[in-house]
Amino acid sequence: MTVLNITRLGAMCILLSTAAFADGHLDEMTPNDLLPLAQQEGSVTVYSFTSRISKVEAAFEQAYPGIDLQGFDISSTEQIARLKAEAQAGVANADVIYISDTPVVLTELLETGIIAPYVPPRVADRVDEQYKSPLLAQRLSTKVLMYNEEANPNGAPVDSLWDLTRDEWNGRVVMVDPLQRGDYLDLMTEIVLQSDQMAQAYQTEFGQAIDLDGAANAGEKFIMDLFANDVILVRSTDDVNAAVGKLGQDNPPIGFTSYSDRRDNEEEGWALQVANDVAPAPGIIFPAIVALASEPKNPAAARLVIDFLMGDESDTGGPGLAPFYVAGDYVTRTDIVPHPDAVPLDDFNAWRLAPVETAKIRAEVGDLILTLQ
Repeated sequence: MTVLNITRLGAMCILLSTAAFADGHLDEMTPNDLLPLAQQEGSVTVYSFTSRISKVEAAFEQAYPGIDLQGFDISSTEQIARLKAEAQAGVANADVIYISDTPVVLTELLETGIIAPYVPPRVADRVDEQYKSPLLAQRLSTKVLMYNEEANPNGAPVDSLWDLTRDEWNGRVVMVDPLQRGDYLDLMTEIVLQSDQMAQAYQTEFGQAIDLDGAANAGEKFIMDLFANDVILVRSTDDVNAAVGKLGQDNPPIGFTSYSDRRDNEEEGWALQVANDVAPAPGIIFPAIVALASEPKNPAAARLVIDFLMGDESDTGGPGLAPFYVAGDYVTRTDIVPHPDAVPLDDFNAWRLAPVETAKIRAEVGDLILTLQ
């Protein structure tokens, strides 16, 4: 047998070995067990709903030389569309899916077999069951009302979501178009689901019971009034952050964005702060999901990436969690020390997203918003 044939035979054996493990044995392997297989695979592709994947990429490649992590910053809405199109075409370009928008992910990606769950055995006993099933949540993210702390040093300039419908906030509330970004549509949907609380908040704010004036409930009425008050719709969360948070403003707008974006205040020249005490809630908190493609090309490396994203054995999770160990992100591992600058999770007043309930009426809320634009 020639040297060339021996080399080919060795490579084939490695591929067959990895394929054999992919039926379940890989799920039971430690990072040390996965590493040699992952290094033979040589690369891994991650679709990520956050630009912080670039920091994960650098840290992962430093920790595991010989494995090229290719991270793509793609919004959850775009990921869902791309993954469905790729599945229909019979191709699988991603190995790891890092995504939010769970109401759609569960129904259109998990139930259809486009993605698959994976919980690294190393951390399985340090994540509560609600964050392991049906998919693993690496952290909890947010879409909440934020204000400019420099211009409002004594706290948020509003104390109720209904304030956003007042004349003084006409054209001064900013958010990403909910029909373009799923997490903002989830926010609007949650407001409808919490209509009882919205009705109570209206009575507290205005001293009288709400007049629905043709709306089905208080949540829909709020959305209708918000759009009638010329809410400003922008393309990206960064656009919201810049409009609301920019330093030097005398009368800045207010807007819905990610609490964790406070991490960029110093670098970007922002003064973002969460309006946590706004009634009945400042917004939503929801899981950021990590999952496998159903048939990843690099199954060992894919699992190694997910293990890395869950953090190391240090109190703050080390390099894999460093981009997400910030005020406003809540890591799901129970043994990670809470970030000292964040509102404690137990004191954070945002509504917890219920993906199944959200999925039931999400399309209806989208249709309502379409009629208002």
